Amino acid sequence: MEDSEEPLESHQLDLGEKEEESFRLHMVTWNVATADPPDDVTTLLHLNSPKSPDLYVIGLQEVYSGPLRFVSDAVFDDPWSYLLMSLLAPQKYIKVSSIRMQGLLLLFFSKLEHVPFIRDVQATYTRTGLFGYWGNKGGVSIRLSFYGHTLCFLNCHLAAHMNYASERVDEFEYIMDMQSFDCKRAPTIVDHRLVFWFGDLNFRIQDHGMHFVRTCIDKQNYSLLWSKDQLIMMKQKEQVLQEFEEGPLDFQPTYKFDRSSDTYDTSAKKRKPAWTDRILWRLRPKALPPDEENENKVGLDAKKLKQLEEDMEYPLKIRQDVYTSIMEYSISDHKPVIGIFTLELRKMYETPLVRLRAEGDWSADIDAMVVYSPLQPFPSSTWDWIGLYKVGFSSVSDYITYTWVKDDEVAFNEEVIQVYVSKEEIPVQGGDCVLCYYCNALKCIIGISEPFQVMEIIHEKILLSFI
Repeated sequence: MEDSEEPLESHQLDLGEKEEESFRLHMVTWNVATADPPDDVTTLLHLNSPKSPDLYVIGLQEVYSGPLRFVSDAVFDDPWSYLLMSLLAPQKYIKVSSIRMQGLLLLFFSKLEHVPFIRDVQATYTRTGLFGYWGNKGGVSIRLSFYGHTLCFLNCHLAAHMNYASERVDEFEYIMDMQSFDCKRAPTIVDHRLVFWFGDLNFRIQDHGMHFVRTCIDKQNYSLLWSKDQLIMMKQKEQVLQEFEEGPLDFQPTYKFDRSSDTYDTSAKKRKPAWTDRILWRLRPKALPPDEENENKVGLDAKKLKQLEEDMEYPLKIRQDVYTSIMEYSISDHKPVIGIFTLELRKMYETPLVRLRAEGDWSADIDAMVVYSPLQPFPSSTWDWIGLYKVGFSSVSDYITYTWVKDDEVAFNEEVIQVYVSKEEIPVQGGDCVLCYYCNALKCIIGISEPFQVMEIIHEKILLSFI
């Protein structure tokens, strides 16, 4: 099989003509404290913004996972996923991937136009609660390549309480060490070109008394608290944290609030406010070229040499445009935090792996045909399938029907392959549809057809009723 994430050969991409392009990423982290979603998440997702994101990444913590709900969520989408998909699908976003570990939930959405260029999607999780046996704490991650650039998103919920700052760092290191992927270019989190680490990281503001902290918040003098923020303090001495960047904390601490209010904790415990909910990122350090003295020697190992070539030929830059909390939501004792980023990159490819189309007329009274053509080599298998979707579908699994590519091939040559679809599988009610080719090895859609019309079948007895 071909390596799915190898950049295309130089003759397939004219670097002299190819410009860098910008993509907008909207990230959310929110400890929802077992609450069901609010009625309106327009502000959370900036749905009324004139600049629509290319990608949404949403990380939640403490999603309700009681026994009955957890069983139903295993069969149906949980209320949060359902709400987000139902809102974003009409805006032409689909859920590309998601992963859940008890209360931790991570969702990745993309505009439909980018989906064929999001490849080798994998997700995993690591438990850290109860000595690694319980998933109430830990991390869930989704990794993928976006136009050839390897990205990883890690949503964590780390140990609570003021005195456990070192334990939080230990948990983070453990998660980073434990998570691995079946990917030659990026087998571990740190091998990815760009990593986002976010979630309820639970770092607190130490030393300062309650009165001083509250006064700084009331006067919006947030910078006076930064030096005693545990994450900022730990970054100064923990090497694993030093490569991660974070924007300034120019917003109110997001924990802990009385529910249904904007008032910090008035319970008997009166917990001190803290920036527990954070979004950080790490751009992989650039590989250094061998110096002139060693340039005829080994200098760099093969992996570093490849990274150096990638950094030079396919630059990737990141800019944070927004980092703030959204104070209007009060269903939880945490406020959500959003980060909006611009990714500037040169695409490693911009041709889908497969082109496909519906052949002829489609309706439920005749068998149909799909025609597809491989445009680049890819690791096809007997588990590949082509799905029929309504226009505006919400996720990879939101198909009307599907057909196994290999089982239902009826004609084949090197350039064009025909696949049969039984009329029994085609919806009687018809509608606007698209076809998507799903590659099992890459765990993603690698080709999407143009929209086409499936004709509605009106039965004779219905026609007679109008005579």
